[in-house]
Amino acid sequence: MFFPDASLTTIILLMLPALINLWAIWHAMAHRFDLEKEKMLWILLAIFLPILGGLIYLLFGLRRSKPMY
Repeated sequence: MFFPDASLTTIILLMLPALINLWAIWHAMAHRFDLEKEKMLWILLAIFLPILGGLIYLLFGLRRSKPMY
């Protein structure tokens, strides 16, 4: 293990940015946008700007997405 003396709270806080990004990528893939390019932009933003991309998606991308059906 990388952090043998770390508490569970510390480990969760360290994993939180990665979980936000994984959720942002999943959410963008599972929803549609007005333009297909916009969908790809959100996914690439979450991949290449790990912490910032996920937070930007939470702030702006959620409002722009629509359910697939």
